[in-house]
Amino acid sequence: MTEPKTLYAAHAALIETVLTELVAEGTLPAATSFANVTLEPPRDASHGDLATNAAMVLAKPAGLNPRSLAEAITARLAAHPGITSAAIAGPGFINLRLAPKAWLDELAAIAQLGNDYGRSGMGEGRMVNVEYVSANPTGPMHMGHCRGAVVGDALAGLLEFAGHRVTKEYYVNDAGAQVDVLARSVHLRYREALGQEITIPEGLYPGEYLKPVGEALAAEFGDTYAAAPEGDWLLAFRARAVAAMMDMIREDLATLGIKHDLFSSEAELQASGKVDAAEAWLREHDLVYDGVLEAPKGKAPPEDWEPVQLPLFRSTKFGDDQDRPIKKSNGAWTYFGADLAYHFQKAQAADALVDIWGADHAGTVKRIKAAVAALTSADAAAPKPFEVKLVQMVQLMKGGQPFKMSKRAGNFVTLADVVDMVGKDVVRFTMLTRKPDAQMDFDFDKVVEASKDNPVFYVQYAHARIRSTLRKAADMGITPSDAALDRLGAEELALIARAAQFPREIEAAARAREPHRIAFYLYDLAGDLHSYWNLGNDRPEKRFIVEQDASLTAARLFLASAIGQVIRNGLGVLGVEAVESM
Repeated sequence: MTEPKTLYAAHAALIETVLTELVAEGTLPAATSFANVTLEPPRDASHGDLATNAAMVLAKPAGLNPRSLAEAITARLAAHPGITSAAIAGPGFINLRLAPKAWLDELAAIAQLGNDYGRSGMGEGRMVNVEYVSANPTGPMHMGHCRGAVVGDALAGLLEFAGHRVTKEYYVNDAGAQVDVLARSVHLRYREALGQEITIPEGLYPGEYLKPVGEALAAEFGDTYAAAPEGDWLLAFRARAVAAMMDMIREDLATLGIKHDLFSSEAELQASGKVDAAEAWLREHDLVYDGVLEAPKGKAPPEDWEPVQLPLFRSTKFGDDQDRPIKKSNGAWTYFGADLAYHFQKAQAADALVDIWGADHAGTVKRIKAAVAALTSADAAAPKPFEVKLVQMVQLMKGGQPFKMSKRAGNFVTLADVVDMVGKDVVRFTMLTRKPDAQMDFDFDKVVEASKDNPVFYVQYAHARIRSTLRKAADMGITPSDAALDRLGAEELALIARAAQFPREIEAAARAREPHRIAFYLYDLAGDLHSYWNLGNDRPEKRFIVEQDASLTAARLFLASAIGQVIRNGLGVLGVEAVESM
């Protein structure tokens, strides 16, 4: 059986057919692009069911008056049997009203496509590398990492649902000074495991999570390194400590249902010579040169500042405000230099890149985007698409007071602790209830509140209500049926209209790399379901189950089942379970 074309896709195709006909007859130029033509619900539902900007965006390049072009388009659309009216609004927008059958056909399409309703082929199998979390491997995940983890994982799920292939990557920052601090902290725990009294000085990690690592090292090495100089044990202790921390991080992420496909080590990247290779490639393409770094701007340079010649990347060529060093004066790689090579490596195996970063990294976005543009366009017609999504920190509230989170202090709240307290689904959905670049408070009381003000509850309760209704009907011997869908009225058609937006919301969210749009959509769909449900509180004839009318009940159950399917599909994209009961 051929899969049905969803309502928005079918009408978008119809509009493209009409525009193609206008090109063929000479009304529109032969080279006219339809890329900017959109089809969406009108802002005011009283204006119609669908709205298109076709005449507005195509008139000027065609040298036509928008309303004149709109008249030519509406004349053809109005002749279509599924469209009851095509009207011009304002300077040339076109509003369409659809016959009820169009919505009933969409209901049948939801049932037929099931778990695949909303799935798109827009990605055309292109590979997208999504890098997220990438926390320093110095301890367990805390709530400061949670939001980026959820946003990245939900984005990966969204892109896959929209037809992309996705690599979910974690960049392990194991080459910096922080991992030496970790190794020294573990050495103290190692000595403690051997029975020595220790004092943890300021600047080291005091967390008790390092005790098992010290105990494992004591079991492996005995007292061999208890009094040995740092040079004898630092590398070995660092490698084992990082490995132990990464095991802990994987376990923490698993509590959120997150599993990366690839873990890339910064230390291995540098040891492999790939950073040197990236520098050589950039020099070959005249993108790195030896120059003197500018003095700090906006204030007098420090007294000990001296101009030093360093290898500089020509980031000003790509919109940055100054060229950036890729090495320090001592020959060590700057973080930017290593990051540049890392992105060069990622770009070899992907068609597009997305990084999820904390908002505190905002200052480096311009330079790394310049670097990726350089690395991926020097031998190509255009750079590979690369986006950085910034995620604000989460303020964790308890008893009206914020929790403190600090690895060094050792009193941070772990991600696993929060998941244990409120559940994976609550954490994941809550992290998507605001735009990532907006501040967020995670209030323990509100995220478990059974009210409309709690989006997690509101959406899951909508699904649970539907499932409960279907179970009750089954006990009565009534099953969903599309035999009498023409019995559905205006309120039911409005609910279908909201559900029908799901496929276009998927594609729009995937294009924008914004999974929170799906959470917002599900909240609106749940709101419509609850509003419809509440009609039956005062009007029994509006309930899903009308015992004296079996055919109407079966049709409404079919509707309920379809709405439940859309909610399940949307939650599935976000990695959240659609609960059966509450």
